[in-house]
Amino acid sequence: MKIGIDSYCFHRYFGETYPFQRPTERRWTVDDFLTFAQRMGVDGVSLESCFFPKLGTRVLKKVRARLDALGFERVWAWGHPAGLEGGKSKRAANDLAKHFGYAQAIGAKTMRIVGGNRSHRDEPIPRVLRRLAARLKELVKVAEDHGVVMAYENHIDLRADELLELLAVVDSPWLGVNLDTGNNIRLGEDPADECRKLAPFTRATHVKDIGIELRGKCCAPKEFAFWPSVPLGTGLVDLPAVVNALRAANYDGLYCIETDYLREDCPDEETAVEQSVAYLRALAAA
Repeated sequence: MKIGIDSYCFHRYFGETYPFQRPTERRWTVDDFLTFAQRMGVDGVSLESCFFPKLGTRVLKKVRARLDALGFERVWAWGHPAGLEGGKSKRAANDLAKHFGYAQAIGAKTMRIVGGNRSHRDEPIPRVLRRLAARLKELVKVAEDHGVVMAYENHIDLRADELLELLAVVDSPWLGVNLDTGNNIRLGEDPADECRKLAPFTRATHVKDIGIELRGKCCAPKEFAFWPSVPLGTGLVDLPAVVNALRAANYDGLYCIETDYLREDCPDEETAVEQSVAYLRALAAA
């Protein structure tokens, strides 16, 4: 098992705070994040492009040099928060096309992409799938030219069977899945069942555990805030079943820890990630 960390775990440190979160005075750069990942002794990272203040040749060359020196496997992450906007946005598709070059520049062979978010479930899903398929059929050609595989995240926009339908329509080895082990619980799906379906197509992961909000901020299970992140092994996701499914599918990429809205009774982000790293190591050794 190759353990990684997604920089989104520290979104508050990069200046992004959800409306129902406390802000933090702590601020990190991408370099600070890489120093933390080095201290954790992990095998790689997923770098959220939204946390780079600039994306130029000089910056990316410096990041690649640091990643190479650390010996990190790497994933480039595009699309936070709404990605292709359910396939509606030509502007977003053009931006995604540029990011293949950025991924290539840092030596990433996989790029996590986002097609939409939970707001796109308000539309008829067949219509959303048609739009996304049309965009992605164009983008797989760019992906092949750059040698970078797109990994579509189940970003609370598509259920597992819907994502499988999208993959079948696009039908390209340059489009796979970024399996988020927690997002689909927010759509009422069982994470282990979802993983068994998506594991054969998985090219990257967000290994996430989900709890239930304990402080009464939100009482509706359909609301995002009802399902906060918790350190791995302390929530509702059957992570051993997830790992077994990925192993059975011969997945050989990073098991990349990600938290989004960390529940307030949890430790700070650094401690939560440290606990999650320890959990994955214990799981790998079991």
